[in-house]
Amino acid sequence: MKMLRLNVLAAALLLAGCATTPKPSVPEPLALPEIEMPPREINGAIYQAGYDVRLYDDRIARRVGDLVTVVFEESTNARKGVSSNISKDTSIDMGVPVVFGRPMTVGGNPLSASVGARRDFEGQAAADQSNLFKGVLTATVIAVHPNGNLVIQGQKKLTLNRGDEYVTITGVIRREDLNPDNTISSQRVANAQISYTGTGELADASRMGWLSRIFNSVIWPF
Repeated sequence: MKMLRLNVLAAALLLAGCATTPKPSVPEPLALPEIEMPPREINGAIYQAGYDVRLYDDRIARRVGDLVTVVFEESTNARKGVSSNISKDTSIDMGVPVVFGRPMTVGGNPLSASVGARRDFEGQAAADQSNLFKGVLTATVIAVHPNGNLVIQGQKKLTLNRGDEYVTITGVIRREDLNPDNTISSQRVANAQISYTGTGELADASRMGWLSRIFNSVIWPF
């Protein structure tokens, strides 16, 4: 009876391990850039330095705080295959020794020996992976390099009825790659770091339990 209880307890622990999934980390909100404005001088003037509006200038992003819309056009496709076949045959034959013109025998049987061995190995492996990511995210210019390149970062949070979805991007762009409406393809973002994560019931259901991950890890010898 005691052994039965232990078996039931062990089975319950295994089932709980299969069902338990780690909680995904929630991305931290991105810090907004600090835009320094020159102090207003109380000198009775209508126009103040640094507060001018350019009437004949384009609206292409160029300063810290400007907005840039990134159009995600990420598509990857990777395929790899490996095949190996190794074989080795070994054969050793020892004839009957002849002493004084007569073959040596043991109990009337000729004294001879032979050894044979064969080794075969055949292995195949294949991997095929493809990803597709489409969408739009508006980012903020947080820094401007001396050569005019813009450092951008942006984050979008979508709250759904079954969890939250987070899209985050950081990278460097050139003003020359911006379209007149301040849009740019994600393929034009240098040092791009794009992440798409989620939390909630749907995200938890798509993750393995800790016991299942052990069986599928490199530490499992079978």
